[in-house]
Amino acid sequence: MGAMSKHTTPKAAVDALEALYAEAVTALSAALNRFLQDGTPPDGEARAAGAFCYPQLRVIYDPDGPPPPISRSFGKFSEAGIYITTITRPDFFRDYLMEVLTPLMRDYDVEVHVERSNSEIPYAYVWDPSQAAGLEEIAPAELVRWFPSPKLTLIGDEVADGEPFEAGEERPLALFDAQRVDFSLKRLQHYTGTPVDHFQHYVLFTNYHRYVDAFCDWALTQLDGSTRYTSLSVPGGLEISKPDEHSRAAIEASPWRRFQMPAYHLRAGKHQGITLVNIGVGPSNAKTITDHLAVLRPQVWLMVGHCGGLRHSQSIGDYVLAHAYLREDHVLDSVLPPEIPVPPIAEVQVALAKAAEEVTGEKGEALKKRLRTGTVVTTDDRNWELRFTASARRFNKSRAVAIDMESATIAANGFRLRVPYGTLLCVSDKPLHGEIKLPGAANRFYERAIGEHIRIGIQTLERLSLDGGASLHSRKLRAFDEPPFR
Repeated sequence: MGAMSKHTTPKAAVDALEALYAEAVTALSAALNRFLQDGTPPDGEARAAGAFCYPQLRVIYDPDGPPPPISRSFGKFSEAGIYITTITRPDFFRDYLMEVLTPLMRDYDVEVHVERSNSEIPYAYVWDPSQAAGLEEIAPAELVRWFPSPKLTLIGDEVADGEPFEAGEERPLALFDAQRVDFSLKRLQHYTGTPVDHFQHYVLFTNYHRYVDAFCDWALTQLDGSTRYTSLSVPGGLEISKPDEHSRAAIEASPWRRFQMPAYHLRAGKHQGITLVNIGVGPSNAKTITDHLAVLRPQVWLMVGHCGGLRHSQSIGDYVLAHAYLREDHVLDSVLPPEIPVPPIAEVQVALAKAAEEVTGEKGEALKKRLRTGTVVTTDDRNWELRFTASARRFNKSRAVAIDMESATIAANGFRLRVPYGTLLCVSDKPLHGEIKLPGAANRFYERAIGEHIRIGIQTLERLSLDGGASLHSRKLRAFDEPPFR
């Protein structure tokens, strides 16, 4: 571990993190280049001295008395101790680091130190694409022999899942350390086909491509210079800042089909725009994308997709605002048991309801006829209808009004990973009442509902972004022994 430097301002601390990280990346890249050119292995002594290591933040809080009773949801200490986390990409996370360090250094008498950690940066996270040609001729085992590589034993969500640590130990400063963050950054780019730098703080998930079409159509109308949005980034490296008559065709021609969960980013300054991810179908996909997206610490994520209506009074094209979830998805059962309640986030629920009023132009009883609130069932069985008799009692007892395969997973992982969440679904069929999506009926439903539905999701995020997301950091999402960073 390298020499420790002490800092008295958030800016100075982040500057020092950037300098140490750049130094490590430069050293690792140079060593990799030498190895690819002539087979020279990296200097063992330099590596042992921490030349390839992530920087680390160490915050020491040793008050004379008990911590002050600060009620905000992050940026506070519950008890004295030494808090540590490793940091990756401090340039990319600069705004976030400033946001979380500022209240800690302002309201508490703390010592903030920046130092090299003992955790090395895996070579795969730093190489330039131009280096890839040389890698084809070298066996992966050779690279692993000489260079640090991802070790699954060092990557996990133990902090987020509340795994206990011994009294007197150094405490985690953040939910995710550098190894976990870098792992997810690479996965995000792989799954979505877009640079992680383009992700925005306000996120929509959908399970159907027609929502993507509607989002892109609307996004292009926002790039006329009169809004806060600056460009639309789509999979495959296409970014549009000045749309023309060919823009829509270019988006459709982009290689989005190559990616499992293509993402579309309507960008704005300081990442305050909107990201839409087509996650496909199923709770496994929902868990995968939210596991990785959580490391970016978005302000909120919403599910806007299709569902099956379970009530006779619903019509195809009606909306469902989830107030509760029946978790039949099972993918999170081991880390968040199904008996743990997943509460609605009030600010998100209100914003969704207000946005529905604004977009539909309906209020009161007129809106209630189209917007049902209640429990959403999320299942891992796409053919749940074939086992309905086995599930009917649970559906009835839970007062379920709709069923899908993603919403509860997204909400539960938001709860688990401290990201505010919400769900607004659109009824696409009513299997219990014999109403299935026939081709002609489906087309009429899509034409009527899709554009309006995605606009409600967009309007919700625009409402929530007005205060920069400050009201969203609910204490409902915070555990007893919580890391100071949000």
